[in-house]
Amino acid sequence: MFDFLEGYDVLGAFWTTVQLTVFSGVGSLVWGILLAGMRVSPVPLMRGFGTAYVNIVRNIPLTIIILFTSLGLADIFGVTMGAEDFKVQGFRLAVLGLIAYTAAFVCEAIRSGINTVPVGQAEAARAIGLSFSQTLRLIVLPQAFRAVIGPLANVLIALTKNTTVAAAIGVAEAATLMKSMIENEAQTLAIGTVFALGFVVLTLPTGLFLGWLGKRLAVKR
Repeated sequence: MFDFLEGYDVLGAFWTTVQLTVFSGVGSLVWGILLAGMRVSPVPLMRGFGTAYVNIVRNIPLTIIILFTSLGLADIFGVTMGAEDFKVQGFRLAVLGLIAYTAAFVCEAIRSGINTVPVGQAEAARAIGLSFSQTLRLIVLPQAFRAVIGPLANVLIALTKNTTVAAAIGVAEAATLMKSMIENEAQTLAIGTVFALGFVVLTLPTGLFLGWLGKRLAVKR
């Protein structure tokens, strides 16, 4: 029944998808937190940069960003991300593009969580001498994260599916293999079903677990 899978490294392709998701997710979280801090910063320049970045990047198609990291950074500016192998270079550039794009959505999710924290808590923190960065790190962000686990889970699920765009620059993830298999095998429906189920296996448990965690850790107000 699944003879059409012989000779294809389906698990390896999905493993590449998982790696793209994990590395991009961690990078997006770090960059998204910094952007969120900029957006609520009392410094106008930082606030303006954060706002401009988010509004511009999230309105650019991901395909264009991924192509820019490959054709723009690599081919024009010679950015190789420290990789000599072409496949490794493509993978790292894809991660960079996914981070740049996804961080804008992470930023907005975290900022919405920051807005749920009562203003009085930040004022009290400043009253006892804490700086803006200390207030954000010690008082605001811990509460904000508890409020946005659900939205961040949605961003992570969207990121998992967005990794398919890496196929545009030749990264050998699931979508790349699926395209190759469809071109070589007369089993379009079966191949599509296998890969659709693969993505369900990757995203459904993540969504269920993080949804449960969000309810468990939600701040009661």
